Amino acid sequence: MIIRVDTASALPVYEQIREQVIRMVVAGTLDPGTRMPTIRQLANDLQLAKGTVAKAYALLEASKVLESRGHKGTFIAATPHRAETDDAALLAALAEAADTYAIAARQLGIDVDAAVEEVRRRWDQI
Repeated sequence: MIIRVDTASALPVYEQIREQVIRMVVAGTLDPGTRMPTIRQLANDLQLAKGTVAKAYALLEASKVLESRGHKGTFIAATPHRAETDDAALLAALAEAADTYAIAARQLGIDVDAAVEEVRRRWDQI
């Protein structure tokens, strides 16, 4: 698993980690049941504070992308079926992701049309 972070990016490092893991899950690079590196190991590999990686893992766990199995480790969760998902929760998660993206785009000085076009490009890649 390759995760890269850019500490100079407007997007917080924990969010970069979260987004990359989600991308790998959606793309099928990380299958359900795949064991993730420990927080300590990933923090060491990326030369980050453990708290930064822990925050990314906590957000991924809250959105049911990861599941912790205690001392056995953290794993990619089984993908929930659409029927099992709460629409309100999905919309809330989407709104949060949109906020994060909009903030990063504004901080970078990107206009709304360019930001939307980038979303369309990424959508087609996934």
